[in-house]
Amino acid sequence: MRTMRGKTERERTVTEGMYEGRPLARPTEDLVDQGAAFDVTTLISRRRVLSLVGLGVGAVALAACTPSSAAEATASSADTGTGGTTTASGEIPEETNGPYPADGSNGVNILEESGIVRSDITSSLDGGTTVDGVPLTFSFTLTDMAGGNVPFEGAAVYVWHCDAQGRYSMYTQGVEDETFLRGVQVADANGQVTFQTIVPGCYAGRWTHIHFEVYPDLASVTDVSNAIATSQVAFTADMLAGVYALDQYSGSAKNLAGVGTSPADDMVFGEGDWSLELGTFTGDADSGYIGSLAVGVDTSTTPSLSGGGGQPPSGGQQRSS
Repeated sequence: MRTMRGKTERERTVTEGMYEGRPLARPTEDLVDQGAAFDVTTLISRRRVLSLVGLGVGAVALAACTPSSAAEATASSADTGTGGTTTASGEIPEETNGPYPADGSNGVNILEESGIVRSDITSSLDGGTTVDGVPLTFSFTLTDMAGGNVPFEGAAVYVWHCDAQGRYSMYTQGVEDETFLRGVQVADANGQVTFQTIVPGCYAGRWTHIHFEVYPDLASVTDVSNAIATSQVAFTADMLAGVYALDQYSGSAKNLAGVGTSPADDMVFGEGDWSLELGTFTGDADSGYIGSLAVGVDTSTTPSLSGGGGQPPSGGQQRSS
């Protein structure tokens, strides 16, 4: 049974398979191991408390008695100050979710695990391995195109990408038991979600990218068929040049050069309007980067989920679910 660090006595003790009058789906396991569905219902009940007592004392009470994943989900994303556009100029292009999504589409599903709702995705869910790389604070600003181009408040975004060596947690050989660089956030009143991560490495055959899926709300995240958009973030060549000169990104510069000189040369981005997927970035390789992407979501169109999209180094296969 998986254990997590920093659990309170309340989280360690579950009486007779019940919590706050609710039966647990996994009565023999800890409170933090009940899965995302349990997190969702707990989060909703905590939000009701806030609506009754206001944001003063209620916010303090919420932080003191909820699992960290729920606390992160209720926090408003900070303004990244990137200066980039906050309204998309068109619908985000639909892209492959690749061979390593861990969203249930090919077996393993991290979206059912407790703790997946988080802003800092640099470590595995159990607080174990933390990845090394150039820091990146990245924000998505979602627009509900079908609803009048308003901020898509309440929508949920699941992101995942490879580490500095091009490895995907849960799949690539050597990191099959890790869950780093995967996480979910819920859009605030401005339609914004923000993740703390690293600049991804580049593996052979693909331009540097971040995968993401958009869901209408947090409750729908555990089922990939509920995704209303699946796409990828492309990186600019100028920022990658400085990052890939670092020893921790060994091999990435060569792999990027093998793809081409821009996302247009990539086998995925080159097939669509990649300009709508190109992130805006400020910063440097020494201090880190701040990035953003405006994402237009049109719920009146039918999303098409597809697999494929390149093979990271060392191959590997998914861990047992």
